[in-house]
Amino acid sequence: MGDIENDGVTVRELFEGQAHLYKGIVKNLSSMSLKCAVELGIADAIHSHGRPITLSELASALNIQPTKTRSLFHFMRLLVHMGLYSKTKVDNHNEQEEAYGLTPTSTLIIKDKPYCLSPLVTGLLDQDYVSSFQHLSRWFKGNDLTLWESFGGLKFWDYLNQNTALAKRFNQAMESDSEMATLIVKDCKPIFQGLRSLVDVGGGTGAFARIISEAFPGIKCTVLDLPHAVTDMPQTDNLKYVEGDMFQFIPAADAFFFKTVFHLFDDEDCLKLLKKCREAIASNGERGKVLIVDIVINEKEDDRELTEAKLLFDTLMNFNVGGKERTEQEWESLFVNAGFTHYKVAPIFGIKSLIEVYP
Repeated sequence: MGDIENDGVTVRELFEGQAHLYKGIVKNLSSMSLKCAVELGIADAIHSHGRPITLSELASALNIQPTKTRSLFHFMRLLVHMGLYSKTKVDNHNEQEEAYGLTPTSTLIIKDKPYCLSPLVTGLLDQDYVSSFQHLSRWFKGNDLTLWESFGGLKFWDYLNQNTALAKRFNQAMESDSEMATLIVKDCKPIFQGLRSLVDVGGGTGAFARIISEAFPGIKCTVLDLPHAVTDMPQTDNLKYVEGDMFQFIPAADAFFFKTVFHLFDDEDCLKLLKKCREAIASNGERGKVLIVDIVINEKEDDRELTEAKLLFDTLMNFNVGGKERTEQEWESLFVNAGFTHYKVAPIFGIKSLIEVYP
């Protein structure tokens, strides 16, 4: 069969292509299954059980209808294959029975953990976000600049300003992502050493700035964001909140911190932000730097799975808000054009890197 050709492609290759298309068709079930696992609380049930849990025990813990136990088996088989849970054997009345355990991935969706990413999962898989991608082909042929304008009738940020419930879920998602910094912030001590002040630009509810202010009490941290994000946020001696538009005003400081901000904007807007930081550094006697946590695309060195994740985020940012993820060469071009002379990239945040930019 493999030697028969159709338009230069063998029959074997055609069926392999069919399998590839099938995978693409049902791949959305991966993200929906992840969301369902979070909503059901599967990781929490296993964690509370204290040891690997059998199918019947899991069904009972989750209050699954008995008629759906078989469906739960199929669901768990998929989640195990996805790497969300592990599978092992346990003794049950002198018989070996399959049981499910946690993996490093599923420990991140246990709700009582300080770095729980469940809000990130449910927030970014919110029905409004997911539904917008049903309109991709119409958007490509239309005149709207972003997919969100085609779907919601407004730019993404304007839509958030008018939908407080969605804005709250979005901020909770970003906050949970920032909590991951608690795992490594102590290892970043040299980066923050000698700083007296830091502005978390576009920092939302200030989750990252709070972590920094607690780990390094000598640094005066300021969170700058729009009113819907920072109004009525509790302040401390070294953590303050300022309402404002970062394109109009950025408070002076020794360091300007941007966590997943630049990928929301095109190069022109990013250059404006960097130039504002460069001006502030110049007015401070050339003292200061810019700290960026964001994705750096590196197709040559990253493995296929990591590259795909980065490219999917690139597509998400570009379609919905007109932003993009960048290669190191693209980052360097921004820095040079904004008047900076050198930078360092450290891939210490999983899919994201820490970039230090100097005058």
